[in-house]
Amino acid sequence: MDDDEEETAMGLKKAGYEKELLRLQTQLVQLQEWVRAEGARLVVVFEGRDAAGKGGTIKRVAEHLNPRVARIAALPKPTERERGQWYFQRYVEHLPAAGEIVLFDRSWYNRAGVEHVMGFCTPAEHQRFLRQCPVFERMLVEDGILLRKYWFSVSDAVQEERFRRRTEDPLRRWKLSPMDLESLTRWEAYSRAKDEMLVHTDTVDAPWYVVESDDKRSARLNMIAHLLSSVPYESVALPSLVLPTRPASTGYERPPKDLQTAVPDHAATLSTA
Repeated sequence: MDDDEEETAMGLKKAGYEKELLRLQTQLVQLQEWVRAEGARLVVVFEGRDAAGKGGTIKRVAEHLNPRVARIAALPKPTERERGQWYFQRYVEHLPAAGEIVLFDRSWYNRAGVEHVMGFCTPAEHQRFLRQCPVFERMLVEDGILLRKYWFSVSDAVQEERFRRRTEDPLRRWKLSPMDLESLTRWEAYSRAKDEMLVHTDTVDAPWYVVESDDKRSARLNMIAHLLSSVPYESVALPSLVLPTRPASTGYERPPKDLQTAVPDHAATLSTA
């Protein structure tokens, strides 16, 4: 069971959610085709606290898109060489070319959040980021990049409950790290860091859009619907496709199966009940 099913008893029901999600995902495919046809460049930044629902939303956004057009950028911690670069440098190389979409699963805003709160950057580096970030994003927008920034807002009680479920679920245990758990004890520090970040980087050129994410299903639909409404895309006429007639056999015969190494039929050992 997906964890959002456990927390939406009073929220959006599954049937209605899945119907609307499919409709929105169909529109996302149209958006993708417009981006490709027009040579547009779209960057979507997903930020928020741990367990705020960013990953699940990114998964639904990208689910039916062409990975050659839309890709997810989830950068690991910087290497020693990258730590010696201009801070924004390693993110620049992941920006889209014409006809591409990039979904940043966390982004350059690491410096405003976890790096600042956990002491991984100096106060001077943090303040430099807050000064430079609006300039950096203005440059992206002025160059024609469509930049959308979403902050996923989760309450402390819901975050703690999601952490608890992850500790008990072997399929999701990997999502937790000691640093994630430490965020529970630094809730107010992260809150102050987020507030300061918004003061400096919620600009006319690149505004922040806040997604209330205590209900994951609603958060996903709200975010996708807003993204679609914010981009002036149009339906693109696609070439009609006609399946060709299969030509008559010329006598080809498949080699005997016992000449190949087959995957064991594990499914046949399971009950069909």
